[in-house]
Amino acid sequence: MTAKAVLAEIERLRREIREHDRRYYILDRPEVSDAEYDSLMRALKELEAAHPEAVTPDSPTQRVGGAASSDFKPVAHSGPMLSLENAVSEGEFRDWAARVAKGLGPGERPEYVIEPKIDGLSCALTYENGRLVRGATRGDGATGEDVTANVRAIRSIPLVLHGTPAGRIEVRGEVFIDHKDFDLVNQAEEAAGREPFVNPRNCAAGSLRQKDPRVTASRRLKFYAHSLGASEEGPKASTHEEFLDGLKAMGIPLPPLRRKAASVEEVLALYAEFRDRHLPRLAFAVDGLVVKVNDLKQQRRLGATAKSPRWAVAFKYPASKTRTRVEDVVFSVGRTGAVTPVAKLKPVFCAGVTISSVSLHNFDEVGRLDLKVGDEVVIERAGEVIPKVVSVVKEARTGAEKPVLPPKSCPVCRARVAKEEDAVAYRCGNPSCPAQLKRSLLHFASRDAMDIEGFGEAVVDQLADSGRVASIADLYDLTRDDLLKLELFAEKRAENLLAQVAASRRKPLARLIYGLGIRHVGEKTAETLASLYDLQGLSEAPASELEKLPEVGAVVASSIASFFGSAEVRGLLERLRKAGLDFEKMEARGADGLPLSGKTFVFTGELSSMTRDQAEGSVKELGAKASSSVSSKTSFVVAGSEAGSKLAKARKLGVPVLDEAAFLKLVGR
Repeated sequence: MTAKAVLAEIERLRREIREHDRRYYILDRPEVSDAEYDSLMRALKELEAAHPEAVTPDSPTQRVGGAASSDFKPVAHSGPMLSLENAVSEGEFRDWAARVAKGLGPGERPEYVIEPKIDGLSCALTYENGRLVRGATRGDGATGEDVTANVRAIRSIPLVLHGTPAGRIEVRGEVFIDHKDFDLVNQAEEAAGREPFVNPRNCAAGSLRQKDPRVTASRRLKFYAHSLGASEEGPKASTHEEFLDGLKAMGIPLPPLRRKAASVEEVLALYAEFRDRHLPRLAFAVDGLVVKVNDLKQQRRLGATAKSPRWAVAFKYPASKTRTRVEDVVFSVGRTGAVTPVAKLKPVFCAGVTISSVSLHNFDEVGRLDLKVGDEVVIERAGEVIPKVVSVVKEARTGAEKPVLPPKSCPVCRARVAKEEDAVAYRCGNPSCPAQLKRSLLHFASRDAMDIEGFGEAVVDQLADSGRVASIADLYDLTRDDLLKLELFAEKRAENLLAQVAASRRKPLARLIYGLGIRHVGEKTAETLASLYDLQGLSEAPASELEKLPEVGAVVASSIASFFGSAEVRGLLERLRKAGLDFEKMEARGADGLPLSGKTFVFTGELSSMTRDQAEGSVKELGAKASSSVSSKTSFVVAGSEAGSKLAKARKLGVPVLDEAAFLKLVGR
């Protein structure tokens, strides 16, 4: 294939992929299966890998790339990103409509456009000649933050507009996350030992401001447009509805259920219909409707205040509230060990459901509310989804109410409960607590920890539920007969898993420290600790000593000392020591003399025999470093299939390149 033909084929694939993206995200009418779409993407990646000079920033393969950012630069908006005035009752909405009518003058009857008010994060997208060049958060309305790398990772945002219109266009809208994807993100956060997000909006905001775009991409954020910023060549329109149709034609996603209304009474009827028919079924969080004057000339005549446009209003749904009594407060232990107070209520009907319990989140919130057992409380079902206690009716107290105190021991396993320094939550410090066991086992066996292949969720569920594994240490007592009693295992699979467990005994101390699941201790901190202490010494080190170490600090030091201060943890360590795991510090093992000590590896493309994380882990165990960028100081570039621009840079700099077979031979796999 000639160079010209290659470029033509690359551009054809890009156009086809963009069209499939438009049909999926904009028209909601996909024409190909996921497998067919993936096949097109693979074909494009292969061509671009073979011809790196043809790679362009707006290629569908380049949504996620580059190193993690250390900060977000300020961005001055082309025009103020104003907030909307709120109306939370029919009366307030009628007052707003009356002001609109007065502003337009006698004889003019405005038409309205109604859209769902998505509970997300405001974002401005700038396109130049049809290509995405910048994404920015709202910030204070005048200045936001540059989040372009993360915006590019959101699949529903087109990198190239359909028809590639000339000039500069700024499109404004909301970044959000569906309820389903929000649940998946929180499951992943809990499995990793991190606190789950409180609600979808916080999740979307945190995800858009991640320093690593790969994390943003994994969160499956979405974007819906609602307005136009400054524009040299925006959609030709005389009404807001025509403008939105123009955005849709260019491939910009819009919220569903848009409606028009010719009068205030029609708006009120749609408001009620939306609340009753659509709100409970929507896949994403909505806290009301946005009502806009449709005619753009009328919008310009109405103008804006310093804070809000006069031609639009957020017509919000008031949260449903009712009163009931707190009959008890019990304590729930989550998968991260956090102890959460839960109010048991006298059952009460609110916003279509009967509510008998509600989370109080943490003991700081109990203190803020000054809540006691026996109190009469006001509960609210915010967004028609999550009930919460909003206040205590203190004038209804009789004197018989009882204070709510944090438990001294775990309600599940009776281990000591403690509050970490500078933290809100009280936690059970026993990693073998039944409430935490499955998460602890999965983390311990994960690739970056002890790397026990084949020890997935289904296996963990069966071993934990059967009672055969009640602690991390029980893994090293497993026998062939234990596994063959489980329906998942036959002879070969049982032998393979036992071999993996046996091999994990030889993993270096850094992996064991990370695998123990100490709160706030990641891979890098574990490596630092393992280079300075053996495990016995680490378990006895005071927080005052630990906080002086690099990668530690006061909060992490307190967490480490609290973890090893638990009697249950001390018992666990003794069992792991007897099982033959490596407790020696890395220096004692001769880290400086390891085969690849002082070498730096960069990986590009996909390896067939292991993941990127496993490959990086294998060179770290042999004393080398893994880097994300190629330079003249790079020792080796390992190139798998679909290798990208790093391969081309390595060849240009003369850096040695290893294929997968050569790499596996080098690391002894």
